[in-house]
Amino acid sequence: MKTLILTFISLVLASGLFAQQFSGVATYESRSQIELSLDSSAMSPQEMQALKQQLLKKMQKTYTLKFNAKESLWEQEESVNSGPASASSNGMELVISNGSSKDKLYRNLEEGKYRNSQELMGKRFLVIDSLPKYDWKIGSETKQIGDYSCRRAVYTRISDARRFATGMEEMEVTKDTTQIEAWFTMDIPVAQGPTTYFGLPGLILELKSNGRHFICTKVNLNYQEQEEIKVPDQGKEVTLKEFQAISEEKMKEMMQRYQGKGDGSNIEIVIGG
Repeated sequence: MKTLILTFISLVLASGLFAQQFSGVATYESRSQIELSLDSSAMSPQEMQALKQQLLKKMQKTYTLKFNAKESLWEQEESVNSGPASASSNGMELVISNGSSKDKLYRNLEEGKYRNSQELMGKRFLVIDSLPKYDWKIGSETKQIGDYSCRRAVYTRISDARRFATGMEEMEVTKDTTQIEAWFTMDIPVAQGPTTYFGLPGLILELKSNGRHFICTKVNLNYQEQEEIKVPDQGKEVTLKEFQAISEEKMKEMMQRYQGKGDGSNIEIVIGG
């Protein structure tokens, strides 16, 4: 009996040491869905479709997630598609900013904090705040992603969607309900995941959220030493609430610039949701 107890204690200690050394790097590919609504006699449906296809191609990104049991760092890989996605047709140009390779999202599960270095209207901010809580509902559905058996989980959120268009005097704010779908694997027992999502009993390998789709294409695991995770420190330090207020003010400034344009085009922008 004493031998069994000592053996059990040894296994627990070894398991704890193993967990501390466990780390890895996951690579994700992303795709996006967009809806264009441009009221202009100067652009045919065929030209609008060509514009949309240009944007969709340039919105395809590659990301890496460095992780261990308590930390992670999410960042976009440098490529020809890094930075804002832009497309032009018949004299009209559209630019969609969906992050750059300089943006970095750091999570510390042990401390319950995150640091998000991101750019807004040409200025870099470092958002530092508490991690959100996700009320995941884990289902019974399973599927295979690469070498890993995965299980489905969903989370439903209600958030504010802000909309303005040329001709509007005030910003329109509506409540938007979004369902986030995640597929996670307990073969990699870390509560990390792509972009802002985490909190499941295994690494999230696939995620669908608000028209964006992330799929893991490669995982490199390191059982010998910790993967180096650098904490981002670039940008003006603000809280999430302060950053949201700045974003809303910048959006109002953009709305004012578009007011009074009489070129026959209707421009609509929706943020959030």
